[in-house]
Amino acid sequence: MEVTNFLKKHYKHFNAASVIDAAEGYKTHLNNGGKMLVTLAGAMSTAELGIILAEMIRQDKIHAISCTGANLEEDIFNLVAHDFYERVPHYRELSAADEEELLSRHLNRVTDTCIPEEEAMRRLEHVVLKYWEKADKAGESYFPHEFFYQILLSGELEQYYQIDPKNSWMLEAAKKNLPIICPGWEDSTLGNIYAGHVISGDIKNVHTMKTGIQYMMYLADFYTQTATEESTIGFFQIGGGIAGDFPICVVPMLHQDLQRTGVPLWGYFAQISDSTTSYGSYSGAVPNEKITWGKLGKDTPKFMIESDATIVAPLIFAIVLDM
Repeated sequence: MEVTNFLKKHYKHFNAASVIDAAEGYKTHLNNGGKMLVTLAGAMSTAELGIILAEMIRQDKIHAISCTGANLEEDIFNLVAHDFYERVPHYRELSAADEEELLSRHLNRVTDTCIPEEEAMRRLEHVVLKYWEKADKAGESYFPHEFFYQILLSGELEQYYQIDPKNSWMLEAAKKNLPIICPGWEDSTLGNIYAGHVISGDIKNVHTMKTGIQYMMYLADFYTQTATEESTIGFFQIGGGIAGDFPICVVPMLHQDLQRTGVPLWGYFAQISDSTTSYGSYSGAVPNEKITWGKLGKDTPKFMIESDATIVAPLIFAIVLDM
């Protein structure tokens, strides 16, 4: 418990104290029989959060994930093409000409990290297209994460692995068939590629890929079947945006639109955000605002950490894992 002991000794006030409070609240929620949904915004997979996120999944500290399409695919990009990634520590100094030079080398930059198009995106496209076409011809439809689960569990990508597979959170999620919600998947590289294949006629039925509305229905079923007054579901939000806003809305939908008033509110809430509270910003909204929308209650444990998620999330997870 060296990391935990260090943090508890030195993280005493302000955002540092909120890190400890949120982590201890997370542990208390689980110890009381609760479950936890974690949301991933931004590019957490390219930031290699998977190293500790996979361990959280292995140890049953996470019971569902909501993420952007980018996080879904970028964990697998990293799994099969890590050796071809390039880090650009001086990214703040890049000129437009420097950026064009990266483009000419088919390197797509995410802050300080460049994802190699051919080795990552196209390598995965060649494999996933076969699964899309097979389902399309059979008249079947699946969620984006289900296609990835099929591919990862088939072992077809193993020949390309370039990191220790235990550090891939998607692979660990596939092994456990972890519920994943991926709203707005269309806003991702493979979402664009899928649209292209539908337009070109390679895929005949656009609904071979299930939609965001179906994801909400899937989440509603999961929440109704899983959440009880004795075992509520917590909400640990990394960043903001659709990865967080979409799933948290399932509770007011269940209460107000389906009249499932016996379903409990979210039992814990924590958010790591670098967005300051401002006019109309969801990412920067303080937790109490969510009470007015029927998402949280006045007694729900609530934590807000205004910091960089790539720094804070591994520390909180380390405490939860007793590292």
